[in-house]
Formats: sequence, C-alpha cells, structure tokens
Amino acid sequence: MIRNNSYEEMEEILVEEEIADTDTKDPSQLVVYNDDQNTFDWVIQCFMEILGHSHTQAEQLSLLIHFKGKATVKTAPKTILKPKKEALIDRGLSAVID
Repeated sequence: MIRNNSYEEMEEILVEEEIADTDTKDPSQLVVYNDDQNTFDWVIQCFMEILGHSHTQAEQLSLLIHFKGKATVKTAPKTILKPKKEALIDRGLSAVID
C-alpha cells in the first residue's frame, strides 16, 4: 500500500525529470577558441581535468583549435556546460557556449 507522502515524492520526481528532459532536448556546444597565450600542454591538461577527456582526445581537440581557430570541445545541456566554461575561462582559455 502506498502512503500519501509517496505520491508527493513521486510527483516531485516526475517534475524534476520533466525539467531535466527539457534541458536535454536542446543541447548546447562548448566552443574553445585559439589564442597565442596558452601552450598545447596547458590546454590538454585543462581539457582532461575539466572536461574529463582522455589525453588523446584532448590532444586532438587542441590541434583542431590551433589549425581551425576554434572547436567544439563538449556538447551537453547549458546547465552542465556553464560551470565547465567558467572553469576553462578561469584557467585563461577563451570559451563560449553556443
């Protein structure tokens, strides 16, 4: 038998899932731009620590940024990307969310 507070808990969970679903329906892109200040090693380290990329993936992205001028380094809902963008900026990288 389900108690009344269980119904309320289920309703809260459903509302939270609906909010999460709307956030994931419109994924955004975290874009990093090339600059002349940061070394490849520093950018690779930042991508590994902040974005959780492997060394190989971080290295490939840093090369794309170097040669193309920018690259999408992560795709996710804005709520997930915003703190990652801020962390990259705090480390001196040029990053935006598109």
